[in-house]
Amino acid sequence: MLYRRNPQLNKNGELIHLLSTEGLPKAILTQILDAAANFVSVSHREVKKVPLLRGKSVFNLFFENSTRTRTTFEIAAKRLSADVINLDIARSSAAKGESLLDTIANLSAMAADIFVVRHSESGAPYLIAQHVAPHVHVVNAGDGRHAHPTQGLLDMYTIRHYKKDFSNLTVAIVGDVLHSRVARSDIHALTTLGCPEVRVVGPKTLVPADMAQMGVRVCNTLEEGIKDADVVIMLRLQNERMSGALLPSSQEFFKSFGLTNDKLQLARPDAIVMHPGPINRGVEIDSAVVDGVQSVILPQVTFGIAVRMAVMSIVSGNEP
Repeated sequence: MLYRRNPQLNKNGELIHLLSTEGLPKAILTQILDAAANFVSVSHREVKKVPLLRGKSVFNLFFENSTRTRTTFEIAAKRLSADVINLDIARSSAAKGESLLDTIANLSAMAADIFVVRHSESGAPYLIAQHVAPHVHVVNAGDGRHAHPTQGLLDMYTIRHYKKDFSNLTVAIVGDVLHSRVARSDIHALTTLGCPEVRVVGPKTLVPADMAQMGVRVCNTLEEGIKDADVVIMLRLQNERMSGALLPSSQEFFKSFGLTNDKLQLARPDAIVMHPGPINRGVEIDSAVVDGVQSVILPQVTFGIAVRMAVMSIVSGNEP
């Protein structure tokens, strides 16, 4: 049965939790992207609200720091007219030793409808999804090195917005792939949506050994990786997750793998440049590229609100 294979889907194949882009059918990914397209216009209205989640409670549980993701989830939930509760984990019972599942049980007793969870441990949102009541939904806002599905989906929305179709694209994902949950979410979504060539680009120390098994092309030079690419997704160096010396220095990394306007000439003339943020200017990407005409980094953030509105409305069964 489909729902036994994928805990994100119910027995009818409908999305009830968003935990990963891995294993989601193309139809579900497309459903989310199509719903997001309907929500983009809400941002341009004088009253930026729709009543789809009126009376529902969305709990933001960020056990890991985030500004962009937490804020866009909060804005998205409020635009859906939900009540939003931002739990201050540093001052919560979890900081006093309460277990994750006990925290969830207590918040569920406060009539939570959706948990948005970011956690440093891979699999934490899956664990929560296994222990909530059937009417409660879990959205993964990033877990360890494993997945960041809403970032992956907003990346897919951005690519589709500018390129219309995935079937003829070459997409290069450049940088610290080893520590990047965004890279994994992007790869799963791109391959499911029919992108014929996905490349991961970085030094051997920052590219996982299993990448080739995921159906991608591994490139260990920037020049090979972005040549004739339609989309270039830059990743930041996640120094906070690194143990040991994986790189000589950030300056050396920029020299070999940093994206400058000169190097960008190797990609297609109409290539777009993306970045999940936060950006380290002068480390993985030059300021001239960030602020240049091929950069769609700020539109990614705007689209992220619409994508998160789409996800929360769909998992709760309130899609417009």
